[in-house]
Amino acid sequence: MTAQYVAAIDQGTTSSRCMIFDAAGAVVATAQKEHRQIFPRPGWVEHDALEIWANVETVVGQALARRGLATADLAAVGITNQRETTLLWEKATGRPIANAIVWQDTRTAALADDLGRDDGQDRFRALCGLPLATYFSGPKIRWLLDNVKGARASAERGEILFGTIDSWLIWNLTGRHVTDVTNASRTMLMNLATLDWDDALLDAVGVPKAMLPEVRSSSEIYGVARGVLAGVPLASALGDQQAALFGQTCFQPGEGKCTYGTGNFLLVNTGTQAVQSAHGLLTTVGYRVGEAPAVYALEGSIAVTGSLVQWLRDNLGFISSAGEIEALAASVADNGGCYMVPAFSGLFAPHWRPDARGVIAGLTGYVTRAHIARAALEAVAWQTREVVDAMAADSGRPLDILKVDGGMTANSLLMQFQADVLGVPVVRPQVPETTCLGAAYAAGLAVGFWPDLDALRAHWKKDAEWSPQMSAARCDRDYGQWQKAVRRTLDWEEGTALVE
Repeated sequence: MTAQYVAAIDQGTTSSRCMIFDAAGAVVATAQKEHRQIFPRPGWVEHDALEIWANVETVVGQALARRGLATADLAAVGITNQRETTLLWEKATGRPIANAIVWQDTRTAALADDLGRDDGQDRFRALCGLPLATYFSGPKIRWLLDNVKGARASAERGEILFGTIDSWLIWNLTGRHVTDVTNASRTMLMNLATLDWDDALLDAVGVPKAMLPEVRSSSEIYGVARGVLAGVPLASALGDQQAALFGQTCFQPGEGKCTYGTGNFLLVNTGTQAVQSAHGLLTTVGYRVGEAPAVYALEGSIAVTGSLVQWLRDNLGFISSAGEIEALAASVADNGGCYMVPAFSGLFAPHWRPDARGVIAGLTGYVTRAHIARAALEAVAWQTREVVDAMAADSGRPLDILKVDGGMTANSLLMQFQADVLGVPVVRPQVPETTCLGAAYAAGLAVGFWPDLDALRAHWKKDAEWSPQMSAARCDRDYGQWQKAVRRTLDWEEGTALVE
């Protein structure tokens, strides 16, 4: 094989990125570009899919140019993407019929309530592993079909196609209408046992089967790319959190990771068994390599973590760049009695309360913007603690170590506080952006660039580790205060609470 590199496209909630890796799994080039966040109404979040596609083309070209590479130097390209974000486009023209509805969007709260009927939030959980919530793609598709003029009739005729962002990129790169099992498992429309669209779920949610992509493995050749990646095999797709699980080489049951991105996402490998949660977690597909059996995972999803720092920067002007928050928060010894719960889109795991809205509690005249910045970082760690506790309750096994990745892991103050509130070591790998690495690994496996999972595991190396330093008594006290603040967020948006 003459090609020496594998590329990955990471289409995230706030930006698009291309990273290029060598055979040792090291980054050799990267490029990134942000896209607009569109907020038409309170609780609504949208993206312009054409802007996203243009940005993807841009960053791919920039990454290749920065290393002086041609497409012939790439053995394969993989995709990882923001999950659940929902797009409909015309089959004939490829034009979106509306902006994409982002995973954070809460406009489908009333629809989720209606779909729950007498069975409540868990009506479909046995089939798809998910609670009824605004988070997932199925109700978003239904909303678009019901609210865009002529969309439903066109969809039933096969003239309108649905896709999560992976499908949108694959369509533009190859002309194929496909998705992978990890992204399909986030729609509320795929049966976890059959790994295909479920007719009963489609009928209940109100989504025509004709508009859905073909469900494929996470690691296989979908087609040969055209345009900016002309001639390169497109050989993987994984939802971003599953890609991070793969990039962290969590290939054995019980191994897990937490990614700190726009939100926080903790996944634990449960092997080839889909384990149903009794503590507010999601059952999802972790990955599937070729024709091998699918590997499942339990997941705890937190909506607002990294985007909270972005909010402090863009909406409140506390900082001029995200990297400044660590120094600002470290300029005070503690949070000054201030606690923040960023329930901007309701509370995700383990609460699943779309009626919740964000609060800053404990404000006094003593509190400064530095205390609020520190409370924001602490909120990230406390939300993660809630999910870790739920994982331990479901598995019956406490966490021994937390593998972490994502942009916020560069913040040592946050990572130390995370270790403190969990009471276990927090470990970051040498390549912290493991979403891209996971997509690259899966693509490379599909074309034989890497031989097997053992070869990938050999690449994982520790970069930094934080050990807990806080006393258990102080941790319990502060956690109790945090939980009081969480209770203050509930029942704010009347008529949207799901069955508890």
